[in-house]
Amino acid sequence: MEKILKNSWALFTGMGLIMLAHGFQVSLLGVRAVHESFSIAATGFMLTGYFVGYFIGARTVPILVSRVGHIRVFAAFASIASIVVLVHSIVINPFTWFVLRVFSGFSMVCLYTIAESWLNDRASNKNRGSVLSIYMIVLFSSMAIGMFFLNFSRPENFQPFILVSLFMSLSLVPILLTKKKAPKFKKIIGMKIKELYEASPFGMVSAILCGVCHSAMFALIAVYAAAMNFSIFEISFVTFLVAISGAISQWPIGKLSDIYDRRTVTVYSTFAAAFFALCAIFSVGTMHLPDGLASSKFWFYVFTGLYAFFSLPMFALIFAHTNDFVAKEKFVSAGAGLQFAFGMGAMSGPFMCSLFMDFVGENGYFIFLIIFHILIGVYGLYRMRVRDVVENPDSQFTPLPTTITPIGLELNPAAEPIEEPSKSDSNNVNDAKEVTNTLG
Repeated sequence: MEKILKNSWALFTGMGLIMLAHGFQVSLLGVRAVHESFSIAATGFMLTGYFVGYFIGARTVPILVSRVGHIRVFAAFASIASIVVLVHSIVINPFTWFVLRVFSGFSMVCLYTIAESWLNDRASNKNRGSVLSIYMIVLFSSMAIGMFFLNFSRPENFQPFILVSLFMSLSLVPILLTKKKAPKFKKIIGMKIKELYEASPFGMVSAILCGVCHSAMFALIAVYAAAMNFSIFEISFVTFLVAISGAISQWPIGKLSDIYDRRTVTVYSTFAAAFFALCAIFSVGTMHLPDGLASSKFWFYVFTGLYAFFSLPMFALIFAHTNDFVAKEKFVSAGAGLQFAFGMGAMSGPFMCSLFMDFVGENGYFIFLIIFHILIGVYGLYRMRVRDVVENPDSQFTPLPTTITPIGLELNPAAEPIEEPSKSDSNNVNDAKEVTNTLG
């Protein structure tokens, strides 16, 4: 563990600063949109841009890295992400912010991919699980802390955007000054969507539905809280609670899935998430009223935290279940296919949820999440009737952040290392070597 931290401290520091900025920005934009009187539909449309950019970037970043190298791509897109944040404070309208969020999503997936390929290069078969655990702790804790920065300045001012940009720019310093060599980019050959569906229909369909749920939850939780008249501290607390609950729940729910049928655990988890989302609606009461008239928010915090506890491990459950039906050498490519499916759902989640909230009211946020969690559960019950469980000794649950890229899926300790690129591909990493030699 000590050796891992010593060899990768610059990367973890850089990613910590990036996630600090990212967590802050997600909450800031949602609250600012409410202050600017954006309609809920316009806000959902704007926030969807991040997932559109993320989806496009996930398919494009390997080409960029192979052409110019890890360090140049990291520096370029950290800079772009920093600039984009500042433009949010200059031009304020939903369509412009949608375009800016596309650039943010594209930039973030580039940064994730580079960080995760770097970690893969540092990891061995003996410590992959430890490396992934540290990476998850850095991501979730930094993002959760970043959400509390909402309290340092009013969201309607320009100062919070400068602070987000500052953290994003600072992330460049440890990465660009490290003497460690950049890794070789490993080429991942994905599974065809048809092949993945045939291997695990439940994995494929539930990944899409899970993408809808998780993107809507993270994108609109601050919007919902602001619409319910939460204070800035209360908004930052509820977003912090969601991130931390999801991180804590990975291990106990994952342990259960290694003991029992993963579909059973997934079905129970998704129905539990739907139940606690319903409880959150009933707990609202009069808490949206002004001070002195508002009811306590205690039970809302409890039920929202429990919702996140059962909902956020679901992508990792789906990933592990799919691996039960594929060969070990296809774990990474199957994961890449699931990410593609997750991304398709994530692109539509915030916008569909915002339209539902416009039609039903603020509590349409939780009703939307309930509907999609129930769909996952019902489809899981159906698949359990038509297909028996398969015991795959090579498959195990691995805690995964929902932002993990196909490159990061290699950190799964149960997956076989990807083969090195062929000789014909070796010329693609020459630029990366030249840059690191110059920096070293």
